[in-house]
Amino acid sequence: MLPVVALVGRPNVGKSSLFNVLTGTRDAIVADVPGLTRDRQYGFGRVGPMPSVLVDTGGLIENPTGLEAQMRAQTERAVEEADRVVFVVDARSGLTPQDQFVARALHRAGKPVTVALNKSEGLDTEVAAAEFHALGFGEPIGISASHSQGCDELMAAVLRDVAAASADREAEDAVRIAVIGRPNVGKSTLVNRLIGEERVIASDQPGTTRDSILVPFERDGRRFTLIDTAGVRRRARVADTIERASVAKTLQAIDEAHVVVMVLDAHETVAEQDASVLGIALERGRALIIAVNKWDGIAAEQREAVRNQLALRLDFVPFAPVHFISARHGTGVGELVQATVRAYEAAMREMPTRELTRALEHAITMHQPPLVRGRRIKLRYAHQGGRNPPRVVIHGNQTAAVPGAYTRYLINVFRKTFDLFATPVVIEYRTDRNPYDRPSGGKRSGGSRRGRERR
Repeated sequence: MLPVVALVGRPNVGKSSLFNVLTGTRDAIVADVPGLTRDRQYGFGRVGPMPSVLVDTGGLIENPTGLEAQMRAQTERAVEEADRVVFVVDARSGLTPQDQFVARALHRAGKPVTVALNKSEGLDTEVAAAEFHALGFGEPIGISASHSQGCDELMAAVLRDVAAASADREAEDAVRIAVIGRPNVGKSTLVNRLIGEERVIASDQPGTTRDSILVPFERDGRRFTLIDTAGVRRRARVADTIERASVAKTLQAIDEAHVVVMVLDAHETVAEQDASVLGIALERGRALIIAVNKWDGIAAEQREAVRNQLALRLDFVPFAPVHFISARHGTGVGELVQATVRAYEAAMREMPTRELTRALEHAITMHQPPLVRGRRIKLRYAHQGGRNPPRVVIHGNQTAAVPGAYTRYLINVFRKTFDLFATPVVIEYRTDRNPYDRPSGGKRSGGSRRGRERR
C-alpha cells in the first residue's frame, strides 16, 4: 500500500506550505474527523517517485498548554502511524532548542527521518545545513516550499527503498474491495459476513502500515481481496471492541481498491466525514457502492424518509448505487457482492475506439455542442485513455470551450452505451493541430488543451 509520510517540526517552519506543494492542494483533503484537530491533515502526495499518503501536523512543542497539548498529541499519533517522517526545519532561523526537542522525540520513535531544510532559497545550502547535521538524521535536503524548489529531490530521498504496494495481486480478475466508513457502522461485521466467521485472521502484508490487512476470499466462484482498514476480527471480539478511525489507512485502502464500499448506519445521518471520504474516492476515480447497514432495525414507515435523506446528501455521486443491508443477518449482502463484481467489470472495461467514436457521433447527432464566438465546437473522434476509472479521450477543435453541462451529457451517453455501472467516468479533451496556424519561423505548430470532468 502507499507509504505514509508525516511532516513534522516545530510550529511555523512551513510544514503546511510543503503539504500543499506535495499534494497539489490548498487545503486538507480530509477534515473534521472525530478525535482529530484541524492541525492534523491528510492528503495524497503527488510529488516524487511514487504516490504517498501525507500527514500534515500542527507541531511539536516541549511544554505545551491548552490547544498546544492537543496539537502535540496529534503530532505524536501521526508519527506513530507513519512509515517515513519529514523533519521540517527553518534554514533562516538556524538550529533552535525546539528543533533539538523535536529531534529527540523522533529518535525515540525510531522511524526513518529525512530533514527538509526549508526557506533555503538564495542561501548556500551546504553552509545553512552544517549545524543541522547535529540532529543525527544525515544530510539535510535544501528546499523552498513557497517556491516549490527541491521538493522532487526531497521526496526521492524520503521514498528511496520504499516498495510500492505489495498487495496480493496474483490475478487481475481478483476484485479488490475497500470497506470504509465511520466507527461502529458495522464494517467489521460486514467483513466477517463476507469471509466467514471462522476464517483465520490474515497477517499483515510487507510494506503496509500496522493493522492494514489484506484478506483473500472466494464467494460464488469469484476471487476477491478485501482491504480492511479496521483489522479483521472474529465476531466475538467485534462486539466489545471500539473501532478506531484511521484516515491514513482509509486513504491507503481507497488507492489500492478497484471498488470502494462505503458503509453507513441507517440510524444516523450522513455526516460531513462520510461526504469527505466519498469525495476522496471520487477524486481517485474508484467505483463506489453505498451500503446502508442495520436496515432491519428501521421501521417500515421511516424507510422512505431515510431514502430521501440519503438522496439529498449523496447527490454528488449520483452513479453510486445504494444497497440496504443487514450485515449481522446477511440480508442484502449477496446482492451487494454481485454489485461489486459488476462495478469492477465496468471500471476495467475495454472500450474499442470504433465503438467509442460511434457513440460520440450519435451523441453529437442527438445534441450538438454549442457555438463559441460563432463557430461550432467540433468533436471528431474518441479513444480509451485508461481504466479504473474509465477514461475517454476526445479529439477535436475548440475543446477547451466545451461547457461542463455538455461534458456531463457525454458522460451519461458513454455510461449508458458501455454499462459503466457504479464507476466515475473521466473525459479528457485534446485539441487537434491547426495546419494553418504557423508561428513566425514558418514551422507548423499546434497545441493540446485538456479538460477533464469526473462523474
